[in-house]
Amino acid sequence: MGGHLDALDGMRAVAAFAVLIFHVAIESATALQDNYFGALLSRGDVAVPIFFTLSGLLLYRPYARAAVEGTEPPSTGTYLVKRALRILPAYWLVVVIAMLLWSRDHLGDTKTWLQMVFLAQNYETHPWWFGLGPKGLAQMWSLCVEVAFYLVLPLLAAGLARFARRGGGDAGRRARRLLLGLAALAAVSYLWTILSYYPEYRPYMNTWLPRALTFFAPGMALAVVLVWARREQDGPAGRLVRAVNASPGTLWAVAGLAYAVAASPVTGPRFSGVDGVWSGVFELALYSTIAACLVAPCAMLSRGDAPVGRLLGNPVMRYFGRISYGVFLWQFIALYMWYDLTEQRPFSGNFLVNLLVVGALTIALAALTYKYVEEPARGLVRFLRPPALSARSPEPLPQGRTP
Repeated sequence: MGGHLDALDGMRAVAAFAVLIFHVAIESATALQDNYFGALLSRGDVAVPIFFTLSGLLLYRPYARAAVEGTEPPSTGTYLVKRALRILPAYWLVVVIAMLLWSRDHLGDTKTWLQMVFLAQNYETHPWWFGLGPKGLAQMWSLCVEVAFYLVLPLLAAGLARFARRGGGDAGRRARRLLLGLAALAAVSYLWTILSYYPEYRPYMNTWLPRALTFFAPGMALAVVLVWARREQDGPAGRLVRAVNASPGTLWAVAGLAYAVAASPVTGPRFSGVDGVWSGVFELALYSTIAACLVAPCAMLSRGDAPVGRLLGNPVMRYFGRISYGVFLWQFIALYMWYDLTEQRPFSGNFLVNLLVVGALTIALAALTYKYVEEPARGLVRFLRPPALSARSPEPLPQGRTP
C-alpha cells in the first residue's frame, strides 16, 4: 500500500480515454441515438468523477496522514507551487492555440483572457460563448473545478484535522472522525443540487465545486483508510483492504451495474444536463459509486503482480496514464480540427472513423506536450528557494499521478 502504484496511472488513462470516447460519440451523434448502445456512450462523462476521486485520494493522503498520526501537515506554499507547475503551462498553451484557431475576433477581450488564464470561466454566467467555453475548450469546466478543489484543500484538510483531534490521541478514533467529516462533505453536493433548483433552476451551479465534492470525498476517504490500515493492520481498515484485494472484481461489478443504471432515464436526458432535482441526485449518487468502486481496488492494491496490477499497471497503460493530462487538454482541438478538415457538420459522421483519427491525433499532441511542456515545467521546482520547499515537507505522494 505504500509507494507508487502503477495501477492508478492505468485508471487515469482509462478515465482520459473514456472522456475522449464520450466527446467523439456526442459529436458524431452516436451517443444521441435512441438505443442502449447510445445510452451507454452518453454516460461516458462519468470519467470526470473518476478524475476527481483520484485527485481526492492522491492530494489528500499527506493531510490524512498528518491528521491520523498527529504530525505536521504539508507546506501549503510547496503544495500550491507544485500544483501550478503541474497544471498551468500545458493548459495555457492549449488556451492560446484554441483562441487563435476559432476565437480570433475575441483576442483583444481582456476579460475573457483573464477568465481563461486563471480558470474562472465557470463563474461567468453571461459569456460571449455558448455552452461551457470558447470552441475547443469546453472540457475545461472540469479543470476549473479541479483547481477550485486544489485551492480549498488545505482549508478543508485543516478543518477536518481539527475535528479529528477532538477525538483524542487514538489514531483509529481520529480516522473515524475524518471519515465522518468526509461524509458530511459529500452531503454538501446533494444539498447544493437541491438548492440549485430553488427558487428557480440555475444550471451554472452544476459546474461549481460544491456539486462535485461528493466525487472528491470518496478518494479522500480512501486516503484515510490507507493511512489507518498501515497503522492498524488488524483493525477495520486493514480488514477492508484485505477484503478488497481478495475480490476486486466485486467492486468493479458494482461499478458496472451502477453504470448500467446511470445509462437509463433515471439520470435525465442525454448530454443536455439533468431535467429535475431527482435526476441530479441520482446522477451524483450513481457516479460517486462508480468512481469509488473503480478506484478502490487500484488504491488498495497490495501486489503489483495481482490481476488488477497486470491489467492497469502494464507499460502501455502506465505511459497513457503519464500523458493523460494532455489527452484531456487536446481532445477538442483534435476533434474540431478533424471536423474542419473533413467538412463534417456537427452531430454527424462515422463514430469509429472519427474516434480512430481524433484519438491518434490527440495522443500525438499529448505525447509532445508531456515531453516538451509538462515535464520541463515540473522540473522548475528544483530552481525554487530550498526553504520554501523544505519546510514541513511531507513524504512523497504515493500511487499514481494527478491531475
